[in-house]
Amino acid sequence: MSQYKQKWKYYTERDMVATPIKTENRLTIQTADIAEDTTTIRSLDWDRDRFDIEFGLQNGTTYNSYIICGDKVALIDTSHAKFRQLYLDTLTGLIDPKTIDYLVISHTEPDHSGLVKDILELAPQATVVGSKVAINFLEDFIHQPFERILVKSGESLDLGKGHILEFVSAPNLHWPDTILTYDKGTETLFTCDVFGMHYCSDLLYDEHLDEIAPDYHFYYECLMGPNARSVLSAMKRMDKLGTISTVANGHGPLLRYNLHELVERYRTWSEEQSKADKSVAVFYVSDYGYSDRLSQAIAKGITKTGVAVEMVDLKSADTQDVNEIVSRSAGLVIGMPPLEGHHNKETTSNIGTIIAAAKNKQYIGMFESYGGNDEPIDPLLTKFREAGLSKGFNSIRVKDTPSETIYQLCEEAGVDLGQTLTQDRKVKQRKSLDSDLDKAIGRISGGLYILTANKGELNGAMLASWVTQASFEPPGFTVAVAKDRAIESLMQVGDSFVLNILEEGKYQPLMKHFLKRFPPGADRFEGIDVQTANNGSPILVDALAYLECEVISRMECSDHWIVYSKVTNGRVSNPDGLTAIHHRKVGNYY
Repeated sequence: MSQYKQKWKYYTERDMVATPIKTENRLTIQTADIAEDTTTIRSLDWDRDRFDIEFGLQNGTTYNSYIICGDKVALIDTSHAKFRQLYLDTLTGLIDPKTIDYLVISHTEPDHSGLVKDILELAPQATVVGSKVAINFLEDFIHQPFERILVKSGESLDLGKGHILEFVSAPNLHWPDTILTYDKGTETLFTCDVFGMHYCSDLLYDEHLDEIAPDYHFYYECLMGPNARSVLSAMKRMDKLGTISTVANGHGPLLRYNLHELVERYRTWSEEQSKADKSVAVFYVSDYGYSDRLSQAIAKGITKTGVAVEMVDLKSADTQDVNEIVSRSAGLVIGMPPLEGHHNKETTSNIGTIIAAAKNKQYIGMFESYGGNDEPIDPLLTKFREAGLSKGFNSIRVKDTPSETIYQLCEEAGVDLGQTLTQDRKVKQRKSLDSDLDKAIGRISGGLYILTANKGELNGAMLASWVTQASFEPPGFTVAVAKDRAIESLMQVGDSFVLNILEEGKYQPLMKHFLKRFPPGADRFEGIDVQTANNGSPILVDALAYLECEVISRMECSDHWIVYSKVTNGRVSNPDGLTAIHHRKVGNYY
């Protein structure tokens, strides 16, 4: 390993003679020295457009792995299985696998541990280092004996040459087995998913903050926001480590140029999320079926409404912790565990604890995990209903591999539950805010519009009034979209939609239809006459005019996103028609 300097070496799938990789995706490898005796192997997945749960990617992603060479050698994380040949050829070109003393597993999610078995075949002498939960998961995952060291917060491992690795427990970020690793010698914190982003580029570091900031925040919202309290707990442990000069994350560019700013954003976002006056406990089984992904989609929907979430793995959670979490939660969401299996005792015990601790003022929602042997929903749901719990959303029954539509259903179910929990608060706010200022703001008028969007299997619609033209060339406008709107997920940068402009005197039927509260997964366009725009989104035939639009940028406000879009096409159905106008009395609600 060379001395600390930025040195690049590129490998591509074309360089490998025998590479069992899908040729339709561009996959490359980068290596670089990032600190003394420390090298990164970055697997660049340029064309990946979806990741983990239901959210889409705009800029691909990376899977980052690290080698530290002291007197002993440690490999921190591996890569996705799709990079098998590329990664292994790169690794063996840098070091002899027989010299690897430790394989540190930050967590066992397949995109980082997908090649653990391959590494242990090349380096059978290596000792696997991880949390107790991670080691248990690996036993079920690789089905072969291996040497192991179980680590907890504050414990350390001396590699020699000043490289002393100190470990920080960070459960639920975003898997229950996560640990962070701090190298005191180089002031480098290896964080895997934490402080990462799905952003693929040739740049090794976070040099251009403005370019990566949207992806960084979007990543936080999808994966870390539902675990805000766990984020704060982990950051308290991090604060005791000392100076951190580099965050060596698992996805995207490493943090160095804007490290303090980006780390503190996590703290700020998590503190805001944790101040919510109500929370929902979401229980799942991390390595069973699609439990983790479905639960994350539901959690994302809940957090969009300003309600906090606590994610709990039924298989590894402590019974006392489960009892305390249930007692302080306004709602409970449970992913069905397996009927039987290696860890059925733990999950059964925790389910019993949830039932015993549940209270009659709480809400309950349940979903299947599609693991092939799910415990049935109805008997368990009956027990909760008999205990006096109200239905938070209709049970989600997954009969096939979850599709985009299922993930959208899960997110909408989470939004529905969150809105139910915050309904009383919103009513109180409306009644209490009736000042001259509220009345003055309410005099800002707006038109009446319906946004319609389609993306793959997904579609959505929303009645809007906060729409304003914002540019002449290209023609463009802004629209304010509340954070808890289901359609918000379909209006990311690069997405397309249609703005349907309603006509004065003829808008009532459309307005009445789209003002309805649709249940999760419902077809918003049932009974409505529509055509398909060039961009694939629905056009409402009874609208006065329509504009086909592409999202160019988004600005975050406290409770809304301001979405700027350029107009690519449009038509007026009635040249003499006038736009319907919306007038309000006060400015603190629509």
